[in-house]
Amino acid sequence: MENSKEMRNWLDAFKLDHPLVIAGPCSAETEEQVLKIAHELKDSDVSVFRAGIWKPRTRPGGFEGVGEIGLKWLKKAKEETGLLMGTEVATAAHCKLALEYDIDVLWVGARTTANPFAVQEIADTLKGTDKIVLIKNPVNPDMALWLGGVERLYAAGIKKLGVIHRGFSTYQKTKYRNIPEWQIAIELQNKFPDLPLIIDPSHITGNRDMILEVTQEALDLNYDGMIIETHIDPDNAWSDAAQQVTPAALKQIFKDLKIRKQSGDTADFENKMTKLRANIDVLDANLLELLGKRMQVASEIGQVKKDANVAVLQNSRWNEIQAKMVAEGAKKGLSEEFIIKLFKGIHQESIEQQEKILNS
Repeated sequence: MENSKEMRNWLDAFKLDHPLVIAGPCSAETEEQVLKIAHELKDSDVSVFRAGIWKPRTRPGGFEGVGEIGLKWLKKAKEETGLLMGTEVATAAHCKLALEYDIDVLWVGARTTANPFAVQEIADTLKGTDKIVLIKNPVNPDMALWLGGVERLYAAGIKKLGVIHRGFSTYQKTKYRNIPEWQIAIELQNKFPDLPLIIDPSHITGNRDMILEVTQEALDLNYDGMIIETHIDPDNAWSDAAQQVTPAALKQIFKDLKIRKQSGDTADFENKMTKLRANIDVLDANLLELLGKRMQVASEIGQVKKDANVAVLQNSRWNEIQAKMVAEGAKKGLSEEFIIKLFKGIHQESIEQQEKILNS
């Protein structure tokens, strides 16, 4: 699969002067609920109304969606509001029913993306469709797996493709429900700059109060749109209550978001950027020089451990370093999440350097 300007044709066809917005409840619950939310969103920046019809639950016994009857509600909502309709599909049967009810936008969920067999089944069922098909990142931070899902759909002759960034699962406790791992989405964006990229702040945050913050960060990174869970009574939603916003709150988010230009158009802007980027280049070179010296010391430590027949990993020392660096980083305005991620990488490289010495 190669990047092509044609990948954006379906998005450009909307002729929007703002990012694409997909919004609606996590789950379709009742006909009344679906229609009421759809009408609330009709005269706004929303182009596609979304609602979960089938809900994959981690454990049995939870609400797993209303099933086919919900597609009838979406069809009625489309007739009454003119909004396009979208829902998640996870099996060939889901796809067939969604096509039967003329759903306009289908997306493959994170759990399904992680299963190439399931994605291939969906691709085979949707082969040649003119519907918009989006694929969420897999639950684990694996860009190749995410891109592989897109390639399977592309190979099936599906032209209207896009990706949804919904964050990645982690065992660590963070402020996010699913950590963004922005660099993975940016890497995909660099490989395929014309493949529409949509942010899912609802699943990244798990917290309605953080929706604006994460959406703004995505737009600052040139994302093409957003998919935001919206409910008339979020606190009493049948699924993912904490991350859904009201239609009124969603419209306020639209007002508060700042849409940035992709580039400046003055000589002064370009001159300032050139100087600042030159400074960044120098600082990056200095960082690499320092890291090289640090790893040299790590190798020397490895030699001392080898001579004394001592194991490489010293957990107490690592915990001490991590706590110290988090505290020092906070003084410099650096987030705990960033410091932990940075020093974990440094620590891992130090271990590998020492293992080379011990095993030599």
